[in-house]
Amino acid sequence: MTGPGAGDAGSVVHAAQASRKDVRDAVVAARKAFGGWSGATAYNRGQVLYRVAELLEGRRAQFAAEVAAAGEADAAAQVDAAVDRWVYYAGWADKYAQVAGATDPVAGPYFTFSLPEPTGVVGVIAPQRPSLLGLVSVLAPVLATGNTAVVIASQEAPLPAISLSEVLATSDVPAGVVNILTGLGAELAPWLASHRDVNAIDLTGVPESGRAALRVAAADNVKRVLVRDADWWADPGTSRLGAFVETKTVWHPVGV
Repeated sequence: MTGPGAGDAGSVVHAAQASRKDVRDAVVAARKAFGGWSGATAYNRGQVLYRVAELLEGRRAQFAAEVAAAGEADAAAQVDAAVDRWVYYAGWADKYAQVAGATDPVAGPYFTFSLPEPTGVVGVIAPQRPSLLGLVSVLAPVLATGNTAVVIASQEAPLPAISLSEVLATSDVPAGVVNILTGLGAELAPWLASHRDVNAIDLTGVPESGRAALRVAAADNVKRVLVRDADWWADPGTSRLGAFVETKTVWHPVGV
């Protein structure tokens, strides 16, 4: 399996090479879908993600073959881990607000509480490897907390991402919630980082040498930027759930 533009005899797939126009169109689609997805109940979002896990598991053999074709070891185990990770974050969808939210003590006749709300449109640069588990690990928590996503898939092994887009399209995920682009990350990432209608960006899949320029581009419209070390995907825990949420505090008067 090779990335965009490859033509050698060992190629498994010729992935489309997205352009900056595709990035722009993907952001428009993600923004249009944000209201409906963020406005859905957390329980409903969790059920949708459970359905994605179910469909992914139903195509286990296909995904294992695609991961193996990319030269990655323990392909079947990676697919199983990806399914488990979808289920893990699906379960958190209607629980995270309870854990992260709080009632706030105030010196006055008010009742206040703080709740996490989704940031908005999140740009995600998926890690090159592991191609499937890495992609699921960066995407699922973004969706679980009510954000929409524009994802730049692994350039080295794009086929699992392409197949995952088919799973998402045939599940209950609304159109525009997830927008997966294949192509040259070095060309697409700067446009995603500088786009003024992208609220946050995950640079986990960007080599350390390329992060500084993207941070500068993201700072132009005060994007939230997330970076994790190379092996973060092995046990991401709940830290990624809080990466792309904002805290909203509501005040309500107490008494007559």
